[in-house]
Amino acid sequence: MSTQTLEAANDSQINSVEMEETVARIRSHKGVEAVIIMDRRGAVIQSTLSEDQSTAHASALSELTGKASNVVGMLNQNEEDGDDELTFLRLRSKQREVMISPEKGFILVVIQNLSLVES
Repeated sequence: MSTQTLEAANDSQINSVEMEETVARIRSHKGVEAVIIMDRRGAVIQSTLSEDQSTAHASALSELTGKASNVVGMLNQNEEDGDDELTFLRLRSKQREVMISPEKGFILVVIQNLSLVES
């Protein structure tokens, strides 16, 4: 799964047809276990997970994204051009990788199983 694929999905607010196509394209990549699209508050717009899993993941990941955005903002307090913002966040464990791409109106999350990607 490339960063470019995620960024292409986030060009702007996407309509439901584009959203379906984007999710299908992302899911076709090797090892992708889940795709979640949520608003900035963590409300699930679309997900490939169960409702309970989607709600739990969206809540935690929207909070994490907000905190990471705040850190980026704090790093820029003394900069002349203080308009930097979080564009991509990647978490990697031994088994999975979580890729988060925040945009103005939504957050795109892809969860990938590394053992399926690297085999």
